[in-house]
Amino acid sequence: MSVLEIRDLHVTVGDGDDAKEILRGVDLTVRSGETHAIMGPNGSGKSTLAYSIAGHPKYTITGGTVTLDGEDVLAMSVDERARAGLFLAMQYPVEVPGVSVSNFLRTAATALKGEAPKLRTWVKDVRTEMAGLEMDPAFAERNVNEGFSGGEKKRHEILQMRLLKPKMAILDETDSGLDVDALRIVSEGVNKTREEGDVGVLLITHYTRILKYIKPDFVHVFVAGRVVDEGGPELAAKLEDQGYAAYVKDSNEQASAERAAAEVASA
Repeated sequence: MSVLEIRDLHVTVGDGDDAKEILRGVDLTVRSGETHAIMGPNGSGKSTLAYSIAGHPKYTITGGTVTLDGEDVLAMSVDERARAGLFLAMQYPVEVPGVSVSNFLRTAATALKGEAPKLRTWVKDVRTEMAGLEMDPAFAERNVNEGFSGGEKKRHEILQMRLLKPKMAILDETDSGLDVDALRIVSEGVNKTREEGDVGVLLITHYTRILKYIKPDFVHVFVAGRVVDEGGPELAAKLEDQGYAAYVKDSNEQASAERAAAEVASA
């Protein structure tokens, strides 16, 4: 049983006078076998949370802790976080010209495990997982994300997750840019991982459509850099009907009250 614990996490973007606080005290616990959906409007800090956990240098941690199985994630380099068991499926995967998918995947597996996987077994595993994601075998010889459609990019992200077998998988807007068929295929790949029970999943989205395929155990509503509501799958149904407007209004009112209190305190 692995546990990812986030406690009072504060994150800023920018330097000096241009620094802006994006995350304003996030608390979250994800365990092996659980699926947590992070939902909220655009600009609420969901992707900031994902990239901060992964170690993107653009984001500065100003307070709080992130631990995986008791180990300080924030003290680790990006590659150390990956070796510790963290995986990030990016919303906008980058192109890597000159590097084939097959070479990329085997190199990644070698870096994580400390030794190259046995070639015969590895080739079989790759073909099996690609078939499960309805990917043409020729896909393995294409350059990473170069000329890929939105659906191909997201399938490749899930293929990585299936082969690298992380402890915690953070899926950032995995549903963006997908048609109905691609959404179903990608969701089936995530569900297969869930059924194996060894991976905790943090699924970030602002649409409920992917949750019709991937049923979350917990739903967290994210507004203005904070978790403002939590519940089970029924909360996603509420959001489908009512949207985020009420949460945004409450958050704006709270922010106004906090500013007023700060002005009084400094007077």
